[in-house]
Amino acid sequence: MSYDAIVLAGGAARRLGGADKPALSVGGRALLDRVLDACPDAGTTVVVGGPRPTARPVRWTREDPPGGGPLAALDAGLRQTTAELVLVLSADLPFLDRDTVRSLLTAPGKAGGAGGTGGTGGATASAGREGALLRDPGGRDQPLLAAYRAGPLRRELALLTAAHGALAGLPLRALTAGLDLTRVEGQPLASFDCDTWDDLSVARARIREHGTVLDQWITAVKNELGIDLDVDTTALLDLARDAAHGVARPAAPLTTFLVGYAAARAEATGDDPARAVAEASRKAADLALRWAAEAEAETEAKTGAKTGAGAGTTAADTDPATATEPAAGPRQNGSG
Repeated sequence: MSYDAIVLAGGAARRLGGADKPALSVGGRALLDRVLDACPDAGTTVVVGGPRPTARPVRWTREDPPGGGPLAALDAGLRQTTAELVLVLSADLPFLDRDTVRSLLTAPGKAGGAGGTGGTGGATASAGREGALLRDPGGRDQPLLAAYRAGPLRRELALLTAAHGALAGLPLRALTAGLDLTRVEGQPLASFDCDTWDDLSVARARIREHGTVLDQWITAVKNELGIDLDVDTTALLDLARDAAHGVARPAAPLTTFLVGYAAARAEATGDDPARAVAEASRKAADLALRWAAEAEAETEAKTGAKTGAGAGTTAADTDPATATEPAAGPRQNGSG
């Protein structure tokens, strides 16, 4: 699916004391980078705000006037895009995931009909809706977590400019009221944003919870290393467990490193990297199991040898302290 992305990263962050909110980190990664990771396949990614380092290349622009609000920022970003479908995101969504983005991008293409927010576009069932926005768990619309058709978006921005003279200071609902939109239910945390220091603390605590910490860590490492690969964490953890229990505890990290090295070498020869990881993991796991089985067989053999050596003996044969006189037979007379 072809689309462009606009990320709004300006704002005064007043409730954060004017801090550079997009640069604040959750899980060792800037909030802006976490949002950019959710839309890696955008044709053009425009970030509206002051330039700062990012994990991947983006196009920078500013709203006119600076600090003119979300509609002015959206208009500035839209001028830098050419795709017919535009993803619009705020830069403070630490838990935004690719599945939610994909749901937003595909929703406008589905049959439209009644139930939109009205507007001047007149979307039809065959044309689909003019956009889709996320509805958070509290039932609130999130216009900065949405996908819009570029044509209707430009139309409504032009109408608002004509009616008010400028976009600066206008609320987002002035835009969404004129568009035929559908609602998407994303995963519960997708719309969680960091407006306060307390929000930031909650986000940092959530990524360390037992049910999420592993996925968060793997994603962070892949981004840090520039790896875009679906990792079968279950297979790798099983391999690490087998290597640790069947060989020695330090064998676990060393084995998984060697699997990664083997996969990289296979990729260099044109093999599929995900398949290379799976195959290397399978081979290494089989080896670990054979190693453990061999050690178990040796242990059983030694135990059996000891048992066999003691067969037919009694305590008296091995422990003089417990020896007793044999039972007396019939007494013989002296002449015998």
